[in-house]
Amino acid sequence: MIRLTGQLICQTMQQAETVAQHLPDHIRLSRAEVGCISFDVQPTDNPLVWQVDETFTDQAAFDLHQQRTRASAWWTATAAITREFKVLDV
Repeated sequence: MIRLTGQLICQTMQQAETVAQHLPDHIRLSRAEVGCISFDVQPTDNPLVWQVDETFTDQAAFDLHQQRTRASAWWTATAAITREFKVLDV
């Protein structure tokens, strides 16, 4: 299994609003992917920071998720937002 954990860190409230606007569709599409075991993005106590936790069956499923994401409206809208993630092969 491949597990990604970390944070999406906005610099402004406008970025946080962009995340909130695009997140429901991003979660829906990600959870529908073959090999997605879990996909959660939750706000933290800091309104500029989101906790991200993803689990995929294997590296191939995770790679396909990354490819789909890079070609999505989510990526276009949030590309400038800082991502601090760790990817673990568990």
